[in-house]
Amino acid sequence: VEMRSLWRPVAKRVLQTRSVSHPVGSARAWLLDHNVEDERLPLTNAKRVVVKVGTAVVSNPDGTLALSRLGALVEQIKDLKDSGRQVLLVSSGAVGLGRLRLGLSRDVVANPANVIDRQACAAAGQGILMSTYDMMFQRMGISAAQVLITQGDFLSRERYSYLTDTLDRLTSLGAIPIINENDVVTGCSELDTMRVFSDNDKLSALVAAGADADGLALLTDVDAVFTKPPDEPGAERIRVFTANSHLEIGEKSTMGRGGMSSKIAAARVAALGGVQTVIASGYDLNNITNIFQGKDVGTLFLAAPRPNKRQRWLTFATTTQGKVMVSGSSKERLLDPQASNRSLLASDILSVEGGFPQQSVVELADENGNTFARGMMQMSADTCRESLSAGAVTFNSSRPAMNPHDYVILESF
Repeated sequence: VEMRSLWRPVAKRVLQTRSVSHPVGSARAWLLDHNVEDERLPLTNAKRVVVKVGTAVVSNPDGTLALSRLGALVEQIKDLKDSGRQVLLVSSGAVGLGRLRLGLSRDVVANPANVIDRQACAAAGQGILMSTYDMMFQRMGISAAQVLITQGDFLSRERYSYLTDTLDRLTSLGAIPIINENDVVTGCSELDTMRVFSDNDKLSALVAAGADADGLALLTDVDAVFTKPPDEPGAERIRVFTANSHLEIGEKSTMGRGGMSSKIAAARVAALGGVQTVIASGYDLNNITNIFQGKDVGTLFLAAPRPNKRQRWLTFATTTQGKVMVSGSSKERLLDPQASNRSLLASDILSVEGGFPQQSVVELADENGNTFARGMMQMSADTCRESLSAGAVTFNSSRPAMNPHDYVILESF
């Protein structure tokens, strides 16, 4: 009751100020696009979008929920849905809420040695965070669905496919997937030795690329990416981030795990995965609407041509377990899209680093040690070494060590 009374007046004020949305692709929406810059037009036409909010956005400085911002966030997501879009929400904040509930200090939870305390806080806080979202979305007539993700959900090709298919189904049913890392069972570097993501910034980028999203809004506690920390003299907003953008990175957020460098890295992953991405302030209650109306807010990361789903998984959602050095002639063959045989044969392998089983993802390097591709091996490291030690043409030497659809050329990204 107390939560509803706190949220209701704020929601009423937002309703009085928010702009009217029009269905994506409608004639009215097309007429409104004439003032949108060409580089931001894809955002206005985005049919599936991901919104990521960090701890600093969903929480107050004292760690309590920022109910006014959450209320505005829920209403703007409803506006996106009303305009015909599918929306996925990636939200941090569970650990901070659990810390308050359990009475632990910020320093104790922030200490990397106190992994169990952090996991306990996540367990206590995730229910608070999800129940708040569920109550607010229910008041808007929208169903919310909790999705907790671990590192292994990306490392396994099968689990990755099931995850993205589940997200597809939830959005087709009109639900809002609310996604977070399952910090209760992950987050320990001793156990998660192969880490695909280290925070929810990278998680949101992987979800956006894997779920075929058209747009990603990374909402943070600053207005955009600046050439230097925004509180320093001479700091200028970077409107469109490119490979030539130069900037100085300041300190990371004191409330969450990710800083600006984390958000830039995540935005680049999403953009390379074919997702138009914007880093903007989550404190401005209208920024979600502004971003997907193509307004000049935040910093835009232009989407590259979208690779296929298998390429996205190999490039962004896996960690390599070894390195395979191949001959110069085989590299040329793998790089040539017109080559008649684009498989990597056991006879192409010069050396192997690491001890990996069959079906592992490895780096492919040329004779100078430069990595140019990564892919899934059809042979274990031991089998490769056996073929190398034979020193002659054998049955194994003519076997495909890696099939054409099992590798991706990194130079393309």
